[in-house]
Formats: sequence, structure tokens, C-alpha cells
Amino acid sequence: MELISLTLAAALSAGISFAGVAARALTPLAGLFAFLIGLSVIAGTGWAGALALGAFFVSSSAVSRLTERSQPAWVDAKANRRDPWQVLANGAMAGVGGAVGILVHPSLGMWIAVPALAAAGADTWATSIGMLSRRDPIHLVERRRVPKGTSGGVSLIGTAGGVAGSVLVASSPLLAGAPLALARFAVLIGAVGMVADSFLGATVQGRFECPACGQPSERRRHRCGMPTRHVGGVRWLGNDGVNLLATVLAGLAGWAWWLVCCSG
Repeated sequence: MELISLTLAAALSAGISFAGVAARALTPLAGLFAFLIGLSVIAGTGWAGALALGAFFVSSSAVSRLTERSQPAWVDAKANRRDPWQVLANGAMAGVGGAVGILVHPSLGMWIAVPALAAAGADTWATSIGMLSRRDPIHLVERRRVPKGTSGGVSLIGTAGGVAGSVLVASSPLLAGAPLALARFAVLIGAVGMVADSFLGATVQGRFECPACGQPSERRRHRCGMPTRHVGGVRWLGNDGVNLLATVLAGLAGWAWWLVCCSG
């Protein structure tokens, strides 16, 4: 696996982050976080990690923009311009993988970073493509139809989109000579991470409701200006926290697999 010099890694990461801010896909502070994560991933995992990172960022930003108009009016989620918390939720574990690649072994770093990015890509694609479904999704735990955008809701088209996102991110390192076994594993873990994200969203993620509108929300204050009330889940655990948990689990799975099958 070919590594990249720190200078070139910094230049590549800065270019990607600046482009994200310029395209209004990232806030300026989110761009700084993205630069630091990108620097770690690219320096620690080489071109393979750089391709996975680029595939995740470009495809996720594009699919979010393409399906933005399909989002129901009641949904009180964050805008598609990612903030620092969203960048950390999706990329922090990949950044850890990059650091492990620098300090321990590039191969191990790649096995942490790529599955984590595949899980992040799968979740983003599933959420965005799911908005195109003609029917409301089914709650993963309660097995009833819920409005689009409800945490824990799954649909056939959204699931298919999530798998496609996982395949795209996981297979991109093959262009840099990454092992096929890594791509296969990352596709699987990306899909599993998507399901885990939905399950956590359906069970432990904090759920809020506007007392004035009666509409669900992911925020402490509804878009109408009224403070929301807590109606279920862990109050402090939001969507970003759930996404972080899913990507951390995906990265740890890659770490465990490398220790069992690849460390020798």
C-alpha cells in the first residue's frame, strides 16, 4: 500500500475541505474539522483511505442535495450544510483509523477507516434516498408505518440506497490496490452499521415533540420557535450521537477482524 507524504496529505485534505466550504456543503468550522480528519486519514492510510474519504464526501454531499426537495415540510432535521458535529459523527472514527495507521500500521488504519466511512456513507445514502419512497417507511422496532424522516424508519428504496452507498465507498480503495477482502468486509459492515444506526435511532435516540404544533423534532427548539418536550429515548443522545456510535462500531469491527485475520 502506497503512503502519501504529510505535505501532500495536507494539501489534498485542505483542497477537499476548502471545496466543501466553497460549495456550502460544510460550514467554515466544519471545514476545519474535515481538514484535520482528512489529514489523518490520508497520511495514515495512503491513497486507499483518500479514495474512500473522497467517495464518501462527494457522493454523500451530492445525494443529500439531490433529494433535499423530497424532504417533508415537517422534518426538523439539520440542513444539508454539515456542521462540526456532523463531520465528527461521520468522520471521527476514520480519523482514529488514520492515526492508528501512522502510529501502529497502515494496514490496520485502513481496516478501521474504510468500514467506518462505508457505514457513514450507507446511513447518509439510506436517509436521503429513502425520502424518494412513494410510501412511508416502517418503524424498525414497532413495525408500523411512520412519516418520512422519522428516526428508526426504514424503507426498501432507502435500504437499497444505503447498500449502494456502502458499495461505492468500500470499493473505491480497490483503485489504489487495496485488498478485495477489505472491500467485501467494508460493504458488509457498512450495511450492518446502517441497520445498527436505524435500530439505535428507533430505541435510544432522544425524541422530542413541539407542544404547539404536535410535530416531532430532533431539536430542543422547534422551527416554529417553541421549545420542544422530551417524549422518549435518551434526552442527550441526538442523531449525531447515534451516527457516531454506528461508525465507531464499524471501525472497531474492522480493527477486530484485522487482529484475527491480518495481523500475522
